[in-house]
Amino acid sequence: MRALDPRTVRSRDTALAAARELLIEQGLAGLTHGAVAARSGISRATLYRLWAEPADLVRAAITLHITLAQSQPTGDLRTDLLAELSASHAMLHEPADEQAMRVMIERAAVDPAFAEVKESLYRSGTRVTRTILADAVARGELPAGLDIDLAVDRLYGPMFFRRLVAHRTFDLGYVHDLVDDFLRCHHTESPPREGIS
Repeated sequence: MRALDPRTVRSRDTALAAARELLIEQGLAGLTHGAVAARSGISRATLYRLWAEPADLVRAAITLHITLAQSQPTGDLRTDLLAELSASHAMLHEPADEQAMRVMIERAAVDPAFAEVKESLYRSGTRVTRTILADAVARGELPAGLDIDLAVDRLYGPMFFRRLVAHRTFDLGYVHDLVDDFLRCHHTESPPREGIS
């Protein structure tokens, strides 16, 4: 595959930086080709060449936003899970991010293009966690038969339900409890019992 022209790469990066700013400031509603053109100085024609449909621009902007929020795994299972879930906690409590998630879910229910974007973003958003879990299985810290999809549901599901459905806030103590409950159920290395040498 032929490498992109450096000018195209610069235009793309500049536009995505502007798109991320708009996402943070205004949520999904403010993320349009026109708004990105005005913020970045990149022409609409160039933006439409890079992202022909609004859904394509949304996917690129939110994927970048997620990627920048994700952590670099250290190999310590609890630490790594806490880092990833804490990043999601922060996004769920950032008003623009929260609103973008709500709008994305609503649009996905009626617009096939946004339904595809939502699925892509779900995979992007949980990619690092899936890697953390798979690596822990390979190290023998989690059961060999662990269902990664179900594990992701159990870790993230309560946070998203609590914030986006129940409209309740929660602190990082709640995140710690989710991770610790998950590890109590699935961790293969049992800690020594107190009082037993």
